[in-house]
Amino acid sequence: MKMNHVGIMVGDMDKAVEFYTKALGLKIVMNNTKVIEERETAIGRMCIAVFGEGFKGFNIAHLVTSDGIGVEMFEMKERQERHEVDFSRLGIFHFCLQTEDFEGAIARTEQYGGKVRMDIMRYHPEDDSKQAKMVYLEDPFGNLFELYSHTYEETYASDYS
Repeated sequence: MKMNHVGIMVGDMDKAVEFYTKALGLKIVMNNTKVIEERETAIGRMCIAVFGEGFKGFNIAHLVTSDGIGVEMFEMKERQERHEVDFSRLGIFHFCLQTEDFEGAIARTEQYGGKVRMDIMRYHPEDDSKQAKMVYLEDPFGNLFELYSHTYEETYASDYS
């Protein structure tokens, strides 16, 4: 099994594309595109099945990470208020990106309207040979994401050095 993409809701598609490309370095695959509610195409029927009758359309953009994982962004025509993350509920509450430019990505996150949610943490502060760092951040719309300095396996493997 491989990860293919993650889908997120955003409040302003142009601002979202700017944030994810300029702050985090993702590449545009398909820029801001309007989708209308219709039943004539397979995509139209799929959107009705997912969002229900009367969703009134949305804007969509597809971006991709340097390792080929897609980030699919949706801006609904009838916007909702920003949700508060309820950690007592089941479901996905964040995604994680990895970069070699850890501090630079954090600075650009703030520069383009995102937030830093915590101090940078090292997973193994007692061992100077293990330098894996992480931090939780938010995009400008409150979507929570984590940033890693090392791979998932390097971060958690007990024999990583």
